[in-house]
Amino acid sequence: MLVVTTSIPLIKTPEILESRLQEIPPEAGVYLMRDAGDRIIYIGKSRKLRSRVRSYFRESQRLTERIATMVRLVTEIEFIVTDTEAEALALEANLIKQHQPYFNVLLKDDKKYPYVCITWSEEYPRIFITRRRQLGKEKDKFYGPYTDSALLREILHLCKRIFPLRQRPQPLFKDRPCLNYDLGRCPGVCQQLVSVEAYRKIVQKVAMVFQGRTQELIATLTEQMENAAVELNFETAARIRDQIAGLKSLNADQKVALSDDTISRDAIALAKDEQHACIQLFQIRAGKLVGRLAYVADATAEPGAILQRVLEEHYQNADAVEIPTEIVVQHDLPEGELLLTALTQRRGRKVNLVIPQRQLKAELIEMVERNAEYELQRMQKFGDRNLTAMQDLAAILDLPELPHRIEGYDISHIQGSNAVASQVVFLDGLPAKQHYRHYKIQNPGVTIGHSDDFASLAEVIQRRFRKYATEPQLPRGGNSDFPDLVMIDGGKGQLSAVVGVLQEMDLLQDVRVVSLAKKREEIFLPGESQPLKTDAEQPGVQLLRRLRDEAHRFAVTFHRQQRSDKLRRSRLDEIPGLGHHRQKLLLGYFHSVDYIRQATPTQLTEVPGIGARLAQEIYHYFHPTSDN
Repeated sequence: MLVVTTSIPLIKTPEILESRLQEIPPEAGVYLMRDAGDRIIYIGKSRKLRSRVRSYFRESQRLTERIATMVRLVTEIEFIVTDTEAEALALEANLIKQHQPYFNVLLKDDKKYPYVCITWSEEYPRIFITRRRQLGKEKDKFYGPYTDSALLREILHLCKRIFPLRQRPQPLFKDRPCLNYDLGRCPGVCQQLVSVEAYRKIVQKVAMVFQGRTQELIATLTEQMENAAVELNFETAARIRDQIAGLKSLNADQKVALSDDTISRDAIALAKDEQHACIQLFQIRAGKLVGRLAYVADATAEPGAILQRVLEEHYQNADAVEIPTEIVVQHDLPEGELLLTALTQRRGRKVNLVIPQRQLKAELIEMVERNAEYELQRMQKFGDRNLTAMQDLAAILDLPELPHRIEGYDISHIQGSNAVASQVVFLDGLPAKQHYRHYKIQNPGVTIGHSDDFASLAEVIQRRFRKYATEPQLPRGGNSDFPDLVMIDGGKGQLSAVVGVLQEMDLLQDVRVVSLAKKREEIFLPGESQPLKTDAEQPGVQLLRRLRDEAHRFAVTFHRQQRSDKLRRSRLDEIPGLGHHRQKLLLGYFHSVDYIRQATPTQLTEVPGIGARLAQEIYHYFHPTSDN
């Protein structure tokens, strides 16, 4: 089949549009819409692809302003057929994460809220709290985000008291367990005193707590306790009894007033303004509120579409046993039947969708919505403060528009040693840590005893904007990666060094750059000998100060890390035949140079990649007078 590519929107070429629609089969799958720049602008799924895609182009179809704008831009439609609706749902979620289409509802990775991570990718899984879900490996499991970090830490702490779990990310001793093993709080993971299978069974019980299956876990433990008592194993029965008592103390006062407390249900609602939508999802199991999750999305879509997107992403990352029997929603979902079919198939039992109108379930939704409204008010409060700061900064610098993306740069070193730089990013006045970046200074002139902050900053700016100099066709305006403002930590000298390299790359007209000097908090502009007349306490200057302090913190932290790593490796570098890779293997096995020094040649050969000859070299280096 010959496909004729066109840059004209399909809605303006009825014959080509009809041809495209006839090519789409009436089967389940995913459709992708592209614009004249061949960019994917929308991804959707349907049980009947042709009918769904055709509905966008019917004159009688009432579309939202956002979708109507999208339809006017579509120049090409692609599709992927799947065997089932559930596969279409999963494929759509993966494609949206990969391509981030502009017109899809995209949930924001809000770093305010923590997750619980269980590292199933490791033989002995760790359990910890994190705010960076995207860093996990494929087998790792994340639960959250949770709005109450204090309660979450309390629950995790209690779990580590109830169940024998590894308490430390790294072993305290090389050849023996720590005090936690003697107290019964750790089964001796560091010395492998517990088998992998037995330990993973313990972790599976803890996972049930974060899956909202506490009552199911209590029932299982009760049965195990009774069996242990029948077998006269009273010590085991007593330990399980204490575990049950600890689990019952979790969420003891979080009873939700619903008449049927045998059904597991999730309740979801949102509150929105013109810019943002705050979504709250309450997880209710056996009549108890066991989890309260929060999401943030742009408010460009209809409420039902936003809720649908949240539920799809939430359950896409959930185990089948976490899917509840009933989902109570605030608004009608545009593709609710498709979601229910996929969830029922995954769970193996029917899942119901309820839009309550009265009585207890309606009151439940009102409670969830009220929590979402409080979160929206808090976001608006911080948003108003940041908006005021950005408006003030735009006025100070005479910017044509508000600076949406601001980047800050700083250098850190000690007399030229371990020189590094930081790049931090603020979006709409808030730190966007997913865009932070470190640089190791590569300038050969920056060495121990000879520092050059000017040259270091010039190098970093050159590396940051090099692609825009070598590829002039890359867009500046409207590019989310291109900053509206660059701030350099320093005075006129640092600013002049940066301006010089931008001029060499012919980018000075595109990159708006300023510097902020310490002490007097003075702002310098390129080509100006005197600082701007500002008050150090006015909102725009405070925004730059927050950016400068964050850049300084990030640079210093990385410098300390580099210095620490170098100190750890300095002695190992002197051993012949011991390269960087084997140094990492040794430190990963023994965790410190002192433990390596104490190891015998036989113990050294236990490290992968360390043969008998190299082990003898290492041993002789630390014991030069030894005959062994």
